[in-house]
Amino acid sequence: MGLGLEESLRLTVAALMQATGESQRAVAEVLGLTQTQVSRRQSGAASWTLDDVDALAVHYGIGALDLLAGPTRACEVLPADRRRTAVVKKRVRSGE
Repeated sequence: MGLGLEESLRLTVAALMQATGESQRAVAEVLGLTQTQVSRRQSGAASWTLDDVDALAVHYGIGALDLLAGPTRACEVLPADRRRTAVVKKRVRSGE
C-alpha cells in the first residue's frame, strides 16, 4: 500500500525545501507560522491544513494538486527560477 496523503505532503514539502534551499523558518514566514509549528507539521505531530496547501502552492509557483501529487510531481513542475541553483546564480550576479 502507498503513502497516505499526510505523509506524502510531508515528503513533498521536504523535497521542495531541499530543491529551493529554504529552511523551515522561511516556510513558516510564508505561512504566518512559527518554525516550531512547521516542524510539528513536518514531523507528523500536527497536520497541514488546506490553507497551508494553498499557500505553499502559491509560494512555490505550482498548482495545489501538483503539491498533493507527491514529491516527484511537485519537483518536476517547480519553476526553474525557484530552484536552489537558480537562486545561487542570482545571488552571485547581484553580488550578495
